[in-house]
Amino acid sequence: MDSQPTNSDRFDFSKLSARDRYKLLIGAVVPRPIAWVTTVDENGVPNAAPFSFFNCLSSDPAILALGVENYADMRFKDTGHNIRVTEEFTVNIVGFDNLHAMNVTAVPFAPEVNEFEAAGLTMIPGEFVSCPQIAQAPVRFECKRHTTLNIGKSREIILGEVLAMHSRPGIVNDRLHVDAQALDALGRMGGHGYCRSNETFDLPTPSEAEWRANNAGTN
Repeated sequence: MDSQPTNSDRFDFSKLSARDRYKLLIGAVVPRPIAWVTTVDENGVPNAAPFSFFNCLSSDPAILALGVENYADMRFKDTGHNIRVTEEFTVNIVGFDNLHAMNVTAVPFAPEVNEFEAAGLTMIPGEFVSCPQIAQAPVRFECKRHTTLNIGKSREIILGEVLAMHSRPGIVNDRLHVDAQALDALGRMGGHGYCRSNETFDLPTPSEAEWRANNAGTN
């Protein structure tokens, strides 16, 4: 057996500020997919905002999870409020060609500013939910709220059940495999960093018999 390291840098989260915990988490848990979330409020006014506390948690049922932060005074931001009142949202996956438009929608605009217009985005009407889709996004998931977890004053985790997925032609083949090169999704790193998902490699998991055959005589 390989020797194990005998020391390491330790960070006791109980002794760190929320900001310092945040820096460690976003720097080490990488890359994180980006949910470009579109919603509408109770009056039908649309909103778009990116979230990198996001992932797929289940396929049966199909569940996507969003970590949505509140304002410093604990008021709900637009996305959290809109999902609370409509119980619907759409997750648009951010491709590399969406980078700058996505970054515009992260600007803390006043409520009267239309993020779609500011970012030069085209809205597609939802088919399963009332939220618009972003036409320029390579993949879009229409979701209904499944569960909301209130984990603290500053943040809630929203689980959404996927009702439908839409993709740009050429991304999904007839075997329902997604072409990573064609998708060219962005991932979030620490700080202001991003990465692209178009450089990948395959590593099949061996069966136990294959593992034993490959490791015969090594013990």
